[in-house]
Amino acid sequence: MTSLSIAEAAERTGLTAHTLRYYERDGLLLHSVDRAPSGHRRYTDEDLRWIQMVTRLRATGMPIRDVRRYAALVREGDGNEAERLGLLLAHREVVERQLAEVTGHLRAIDHKIALYENKVAPAP
Repeated sequence: MTSLSIAEAAERTGLTAHTLRYYERDGLLLHSVDRAPSGHRRYTDEDLRWIQMVTRLRATGMPIRDVRRYAALVREGDGNEAERLGLLLAHREVVERQLAEVTGHLRAIDHKIALYENKVAPAP
């Protein structure tokens, strides 16, 4: 089992130590991070997998309150899977709308690029 310091966990996850402490303090993690006898945090593989999930949810725009709710539901254990599913399905819809919007923007940019490429290097 992996046991990483906060600095090592920060490096592995791409987050700062400050962000990792915030995630723990704000109830976004599944449980309190284990501590070494010295009192320093020790992150396990399970912690890192969950932090990666939280990072993905946040990167796709899930509000902190929803991440906190999702984490609380997972902590509660079996019996609330329908609510977890509902949260994730609702977030998926939001992400799909955002993706469609960004795809539309990309198409407009590609159109402009094609116009300029034709002006800069006209076809023979």
